[in-house]
Amino acid sequence: MALSGKGQGPALVPGRDCGSCSLCCILPDIAEFDKPANEPCRHCLPGGGCDAYDVRPSTCRDFYCLWRTDPTLGDEWAPRLSRMMMYGQGPQLTVLVESDAGAIWREAPYLDWLEARARLLKPMGGYVVVYAGEEVSVVKG
Repeated sequence: MALSGKGQGPALVPGRDCGSCSLCCILPDIAEFDKPANEPCRHCLPGGGCDAYDVRPSTCRDFYCLWRTDPTLGDEWAPRLSRMMMYGQGPQLTVLVESDAGAIWREAPYLDWLEARARLLKPMGGYVVVYAGEEVSVVKG
């Protein structure tokens, strides 16, 4: 994840916004809200947005999916289109897939990119892990 400077958070790609996407409020578990994975946060509004936006915890405040921060990702990776949300944690890349999107991550162009990213992360001890519903897969690079 690129940082825009100390204490300023991640650098965002110009022209990319969340719009009506709220996958980050649905797919991950959020401990502060006792929210399990693959269920909407109780603060998530239909059509996007958050009714606790001004008082949201730092977990939410500091989070931007990889598509918002990585200019090398094409429009096909927009979460609304790909039905996936990605984020980095050190040398690990985590991919969360909408439950009803099945194995979309195994299709072109996604799998090739994920395999290439896994090869890039491997020398650093990293890997790519995909959570698709109840299925967990490590992408081989």
